[in-house]
Amino acid sequence: MIDPTESHFSADNDSASSVTLDKVILKETENAGSGVERLLSNYDIGHKLRQLRLRKKIALVDLGKHTGLSASMLSQLENGKLIPTLPTLARIAMVFDVGLEHFFNDRKTRRVFSIVRSAERLRFPDQADSAIPGYYFEVLSFGATDKSMSAYLADFPRREGRSPRHHSHDGAEFLHVLSGTLTVNYQSEDYNLDAGDSVYFDASEPHSYTCRTDEGARALVVTMLPRL
Repeated sequence: MIDPTESHFSADNDSASSVTLDKVILKETENAGSGVERLLSNYDIGHKLRQLRLRKKIALVDLGKHTGLSASMLSQLENGKLIPTLPTLARIAMVFDVGLEHFFNDRKTRRVFSIVRSAERLRFPDQADSAIPGYYFEVLSFGATDKSMSAYLADFPRREGRSPRHHSHDGAEFLHVLSGTLTVNYQSEDYNLDAGDSVYFDASEPHSYTCRTDEGARALVVTMLPRL
């Protein structure tokens, strides 16, 4: 269902504002000491960032729209030409729904207990450059590594006269309506869900959501990886 890195954008040139922001939150490696460079190179942060982006099938320009960084700066990060500051890396990590330890931990070390405080969550629109997003979501499982599932809190405003956007993704999805009424379109059929109702389905089939109540709808959404 909800994927913070889902790509539905058209490419455009880097804006001057993005470049300015990049200069504020990034430090060039040529200004770093050789010892720091060697230390950070051991973690291969750029390679891990590129793997995350390719796994989610998102373009550099689209990732830039979610993070506020230009595509050129992100490319230099991936190539190891720039060293990200911790705030920059944290922003990227939140977009991909991974913890900072993903970039620094050995794969043998797994974090099996992760608390997310409400004040720490960020709210994202379903499409970064949309003037009228179809829904907003917050990642509830941020910080846990090697997850077999992801959880989101989703808010669906009522959008009169607007067609819902169908999408699909690998694995299964579970949705539980917390408030309001939500219509889930699945295999060309509409299913109305009221507060307290739930649905579980194969998310590889195109599906969409439409809010039916003026005050909006809220739902807990859990996505699970496909079975091997």
